[in-house]
Amino acid sequence: AGGGPGPGPGPPVPAAPGRAQVFTTVVDTFLEKLAAAGSYQRFANCYRCFYKLQPEMTRSIYDQFISQLQSSIKEEIQEVKDEGNLEVLFNSLDKIVEEAKNREEPAWRPSGIPEEDVRSAMVPYLLKHRSYLRKVLKEKEEENRKVAESVLAGRDRIAELQQLIQARKHAWQ
Repeated sequence: AGGGPGPGPGPPVPAAPGRAQVFTTVVDTFLEKLAAAGSYQRFANCYRCFYKLQPEMTRSIYDQFISQLQSSIKEEIQEVKDEGNLEVLFNSLDKIVEEAKNREEPAWRPSGIPEEDVRSAMVPYLLKHRSYLRKVLKEKEEENRKVAESVLAGRDRIAELQQLIQARKHAWQ
């Protein structure tokens, strides 16, 4: 084992951020772009008369407006995340994707033909079930064979006993 370049363990690759983190980043970026789109200059242009009379007050109102807008959007998004249990779902999706990376065969995809899709999903299940039913049938047939043998043995024993009874009855007479 050498310390030079080539295959083998290298420095750990940082894990990609999870979907929950990506979602949070997207929301933060959206809020930044929203604030940029609603710039102070645009706000001041909309309220030009008020801006000319009270520029400091206009700036203060704008800052409060943007701050409250961002916080109310964050609260709404947090409410949606909580109600939809998004944090858990994102983590679950991350786990599924991670597990799928180790799979040999490709993931199932619909063909676009419902009959084929149903068949491809149902045939393996039905074949497995048929195999199970055949196994149970063989077990029952074997059980029935043993019971039939037992019944025949019982009948033979009854016939023997009847002959024995008849022989003893004749011996008495």
